[in-house]
Amino acid sequence: MLGLGPPRPHEGSRRRASRKLFECHKYERTADGRADQLLRAWLSSKQRTELSEKGYFEVIGGSSGKQYRIYSGSAMNVFEVDDIGQPCRGVCFMPRGKLPASDIMLAQKIALESSEEEVLGVARLFSTALFSFSSEH
Repeated sequence: MLGLGPPRPHEGSRRRASRKLFECHKYERTADGRADQLLRAWLSSKQRTELSEKGYFEVIGGSSGKQYRIYSGSAMNVFEVDDIGQPCRGVCFMPRGKLPASDIMLAQKIALESSEEEVLGVARLFSTALFSFSSEH
């Protein structure tokens, strides 16, 4: 029976895997961990992939059909995207209160999709000139 079946992990690697799993569950119990889980549950598979690979996800405005890009973060992280896929203006808005960044991003997503006109009525617009987007394409 020598050589049959998968190799058994060493005790040390089992311990490391157990510790990593525990740390993951510990993170999920924090406000940030729960906020991350909730955000990802509301994102489409395409948006989850974008967020994981690019650090942002895109949404379509519910009134205008314009495309917006929401970057990881909690302020100055939303940009309108032009016809060639480049951010063309910043749209700064967020819910009140001290919230985890993922909760803010989820609120921004829902607001743009369901109440875009109201969002633009209270948002502060800002120039994209201060930001570098060249590595995105």
